[in-house]
Amino acid sequence: MALRTILTAGDEMLQKKCRPVTAFDDRLATLLDDMTETLLQSGGVGLAAPQVGVLRRVVVLLDINKDEEVVELVNPEVIEMNELEKTVEGCLSVPGKYGYVMRPTHAKIRAQDRHGNWFEREGDGMVAQCFCHETEHLDGHLFTEKVLEYVDMEQE
Repeated sequence: MALRTILTAGDEMLQKKCRPVTAFDDRLATLLDDMTETLLQSGGVGLAAPQVGVLRRVVVLLDINKDEEVVELVNPEVIEMNELEKTVEGCLSVPGKYGYVMRPTHAKIRAQDRHGNWFEREGDGMVAQCFCHETEHLDGHLFTEKVLEYVDMEQE
């Protein structure tokens, strides 16, 4: 496993749409392992492949509702979500910036695991928020596009 560099806002890789994963092989396993190590080292709760310069539909996140279990999502899509609420969000690719965005309090995602098996997973609160935030990265979007108002976290 290796730490990967997290790209920051302004890097054109973060604005590109990712391609689906079709090969469930050692390269994918290495990417997932490296992304997990990078995420755990970063102190964040989610990381999408384009944030480490790979244009594939791959996400790793921590399920903070389940003892910070690492969840690997390959070719994920949000298939269900409930009402939106205003919540504070940040991003590893936009260090030091936080803002209010509208996110669901509950969401369901459909994805494949590292072996290509399909599964569904539900999440509440920050996990639902993370499902949406990270899948938006896969389509070339940053949370800053959704910010209603920026927040100074040092004054909160």
